[in-house]
Amino acid sequence: MLQVGIVGKPNTGKSTFFAAATLLEVKRAPYPFTTVEPNRGIGYVKVRCVCKELGVIDNPQNSVCVEGWRFVPVELIDVAGLVPDAWRGRGLGNMFLDHLRRAPVLIHVVDAAGATDEEGRVVKPGTRDPIDDVLFLEREIEMWMLQVISRDWDRLAKTIEYSKNFEELYSRLAGLGVKPQVTQRVMEELGLQGKRVTSWSREDLYELVKAARRAARPILLAANKIDIPVAADNIKRMREALGDRYIIVPTSAEAELALKRAAKAGIVNYIPGSPDFDIVGQPTPSQLKALEYIRENVLKPYGSTGVQEALDRAVFDLLEMIAVFPVENEKKLTNSKGNVLPDVYLIHRDSTARDLAFEIHSELGEKFAFAVDALTGRKLSAQEKLTHRMVVKIVTAK
Repeated sequence: MLQVGIVGKPNTGKSTFFAAATLLEVKRAPYPFTTVEPNRGIGYVKVRCVCKELGVIDNPQNSVCVEGWRFVPVELIDVAGLVPDAWRGRGLGNMFLDHLRRAPVLIHVVDAAGATDEEGRVVKPGTRDPIDDVLFLEREIEMWMLQVISRDWDRLAKTIEYSKNFEELYSRLAGLGVKPQVTQRVMEELGLQGKRVTSWSREDLYELVKAARRAARPILLAANKIDIPVAADNIKRMREALGDRYIIVPTSAEAELALKRAAKAGIVNYIPGSPDFDIVGQPTPSQLKALEYIRENVLKPYGSTGVQEALDRAVFDLLEMIAVFPVENEKKLTNSKGNVLPDVYLIHRDSTARDLAFEIHSELGEKFAFAVDALTGRKLSAQEKLTHRMVVKIVTAK
C-alpha cells in the first residue's frame, strides 16, 4: 500500500492531522514528544467515482464510495515531532527519521499561526516564523540522509574511483528511497560524474543529497491552525517565499477531526474535502457553537479544512499518481464475484496496461496479452499508458 509520512516539529497538530485523516484515537497533547513510536493508520485519497456517469450502483471492495466519491486507502505514518539537530539523534530524531524510509512523499504539518517555538513549546501566536520551521525540517531530513551516505566515505570514494562503479553509492541512497536512476540523473545535473570521487567535498555530497531528496521524496506543506487570525498573513508570506518549491495547503486539522467525529455521531452530514456540512442531528448548544465556528473561520474563508486536499495533492500532484478501476467483465463492469467496480488502484501516471496487470498480481502481468478500455471497447497494447479514472479489463494469454 502507498505510504505517506506525516512530519513536523512537536505540537504543530501532526497527530491531530493523523487522527483526522484516519479517525483513529492517538495520543495528543500540547507538549513535545507525545508521539514516540510512529502512529500508523489508513487514510484515504478522494477520487470522483465513475459509477454515476455510468449509471451503476457499485460494490467497492478495496475502497469506499460515498455519494459518488471513491475514497482509496493509503497508509499514513505519523512520526514523533522533530527538534533541531534531530539528525544527530537529539530527541531520538535519527530513529524517528528512520521510520520514514519507505514513504515516497511527506506532508509537513506547519504551525502557520507561529504559536510554537523551535522546540514545540507554546508561545504567543505570531511569535515564530513558520518559514523557519520549513527550512529547519528540510535541513534535518537532508542532514540525516547525508549522514547515512557519508559513513566511511573515504573508503567508499576510493572504491568507486578504482572500480569506476557507483553501485554502493546507489545502494545507500536506494535504502533512503532514492532510485538509482534518480541518483544518476542528479549526479549528471550537478556535474559530479566528471569529477574524481575522492575530490568530492562534503558540500558536493550535501548538494547531491538535497537534489536527490527533492526528486525522490517531495514534501507538501500543510499550513495548519488557519482559524487563528495571524495564520492568513503567514500563509501569504510562505507562498511568496516558498511557493515555487512547495505546494502549500491551508489546513485546520482540529476542524476536520471535529467534523468527522460529528459525522460519526450522526450530528452532521459531511464528506471530507467539502466546503460545508449539513446538520442532521440534534447538537448541543456547545456543539452548535463549535460547528458554526468551523464554518465561519475555516470553511468560508478557505473552502475546506485542507486535510483531504493535502492528502490528495500529495498523492496525485507530487507523486503523479492516477486512479484506475480494473474489472474482469467489461460489459457488466464486475469482477468474478459480480461486484460492480470493485477496486481502484493507484499507479503512476506513466504506467501502462501491463504495469497495472503486475500491480494486481505478478502472474497476471506475466501472462498479459492485452487490455480493454471498458468504456470504449478499445483494445490496449502492453505499452499503452493508462489515464486517470479509466476502467480496464486485463486479458491474459491462454
